[in-house]
Amino acid sequence: MATLQAALPARYYVDPAHWEREREQVLYRDWFCAGRLASHGLVPDATSADPGGRLAVVDVAGESILVTRDHDGELRAFYNVCRHRGSQVVPADPLAAPPEPGTARSLRCPYHSWTYDLAGRLMRAPHTDDVEDFDATAFGLNAVGVDHWGGFLFLDLTPDEQRPLAKSMGPVSGRLAHYPLDRLEVGRSLVYDVAANYKVVLENYNECYHCAGVHPELVRLVPSFGRGGAGLDWENGIPHREGAWTFTSTGTSDRAPFAGLDSAEQVRHKGELVYPNLMLSLSADHVASFTLWPTAAGRTRIVCDLLFAPEERARESFDPSDAADFWDTVNRQDWAVCESVQRGVSSRGYTQGWFAPMEDASLDIRRWLLPRLGETLP
Repeated sequence: MATLQAALPARYYVDPAHWEREREQVLYRDWFCAGRLASHGLVPDATSADPGGRLAVVDVAGESILVTRDHDGELRAFYNVCRHRGSQVVPADPLAAPPEPGTARSLRCPYHSWTYDLAGRLMRAPHTDDVEDFDATAFGLNAVGVDHWGGFLFLDLTPDEQRPLAKSMGPVSGRLAHYPLDRLEVGRSLVYDVAANYKVVLENYNECYHCAGVHPELVRLVPSFGRGGAGLDWENGIPHREGAWTFTSTGTSDRAPFAGLDSAEQVRHKGELVYPNLMLSLSADHVASFTLWPTAAGRTRIVCDLLFAPEERARESFDPSDAADFWDTVNRQDWAVCESVQRGVSSRGYTQGWFAPMEDASLDIRRWLLPRLGETLP
């Protein structure tokens, strides 16, 4: 006989003190997806003698990070903090839009002109020539772990703990090996400010118990979603209705399927959740990637990038609206119910929820989160 399983208590979603602890012990101690490399201008220029000379500023849950591609073409990342007096090397107001990515030869702090190369080494510190035993090598920028997978940028704000990205990805890379994620290009971006804790969004993504009541358009396309999502074979993909093969309102498209997909992948849908903040929904002709940017206990910015093969995107007739319109409908349905959950768990009438048996995948949030906090549920 199946039994209900306890969900996380309310404080995990609403308590500012818990949010700060979780941010420090979880988000800052794991690989955080920072979106597409190309969106940050960090793809190397294969036509140039200098493949680097690029700079992007990324905010990771309140920490400003400098990401560079140095003149050797290597990706680097650093805290946006000058080693002299702590000024930001690149001024970045968290309440404003981040500085636009672009080219750079070096990094000069605007406060006292301490200057660093794109590998983070201190090159110049004015008026320190007469400082006895001043060792410039001891004043490089504090490094952040940086890596990439599938065309996505990943940052690790506690790199001394030695977590290889490949290990964190686990079996996901193998399951998606046929999808050309590295070479896909953004055809449309949908950006949302959602009044919900990022874990509410992750849990919602990881189950389809809600699909029948929340997503009528999606259920018409994938009928098995309307049966609660129990027993779905995500590893091999989920079939569409007869005659459909992609996530559009018609279930079809004039875009060609990605080359290299097997026969099942050409007509089925796959989904992956890469903790803590990347959700992937893969169709035969496009991929919807969701990067979650937690900003507070009850607020998450979500960027949904729709990714297409470059040869399709280069076609004069390319129009991503069929996929974008469908995804925007499904997304807004999800965000509305997530905001309703956030309001509910914020009520004094709520202490803790429960998972039904068909929500077993949602229990992953506990299996992932609690060991990182050193906690167990009663």
